[in-house]
Amino acid sequence: MRVILKKEVYNLGDAGDIVKVAPGYGRNFLLPRGLAIPASESNANQAAHERRMADAIKRKQLAGAKELGARVDGMAVSIRRESGPDDRLFGSVSNRDIADALKEEGIEVDRKAIHLDEPIRTIGLFTVPVRLHREVTASLRVYVIRG
Repeated sequence: MRVILKKEVYNLGDAGDIVKVAPGYGRNFLLPRGLAIPASESNANQAAHERRMADAIKRKQLAGAKELGARVDGMAVSIRRESGPDDRLFGSVSNRDIADALKEEGIEVDRKAIHLDEPIRTIGLFTVPVRLHREVTASLRVYVIRG
């Protein structure tokens, strides 16, 4: 059975791809969930149009992410936190705190784009990756200082 994917399906393809799947998988899983439509000529023409529109949107998003990445890359933000005598923080610095610090600098970044393996719990300088797009990752310097 040939279907046109409406959304990205893991291990199968991206939106707009025409793929061959087992009839049961297509009929019982992909079609009822709205993940695909049957591959007819009219559906293929419509999918091609939607794919062109989606590609234009993706190019625009990538250009915006590259521009924002150039602004964020190498930038530094300072966050003040109370700490004990051994430079351990009372609490921690999370991706939300870093997003708020960037917002104060005039840069709007979603907190989910800031990737911390674990919250920052000590005073110091940290380099934090900011994943703005699948292809764009910027490095942000975060200074955690005694407040």
